[in-house]
Amino acid sequence: MTERLVCIAPSREVDEGRHALILHTHLYASLCHRLGRFVHHFPERPDPSRFDGDVLTRTIALIEQAGYKADAELWTGLDRSLVTVAANCNHTPVPGGCGPINPGGCATHGGGDGGE
Repeated sequence: MTERLVCIAPSREVDEGRHALILHTHLYASLCHRLGRFVHHFPERPDPSRFDGDVLTRTIALIEQAGYKADAELWTGLDRSLVTVAANCNHTPVPGGCGPINPGGCATHGGGDGGE
């Protein structure tokens, strides 16, 4: 049986928070240690045209299936953002590629170690 990969992604606000967390290296390293492995991040150049609301809906559903609650103020689309962020992007890959920094290297497009 072939496993079907689906794309999930953070909202702009959540992605901005992740970037801030990564800059706090000791805290980020401790979190990764608790997760059992280092979690890499492959940023893309900002491009609001890549936004896909279905990806956010799917990601929120998976969070809730895991028993957590997504904070509605942090999981909004581009037109309903309640928090100002510096990044003007959503990390949903362009069809056929994963951005200029790690092209083709995410699990969605068959490469890398799960895009992490």
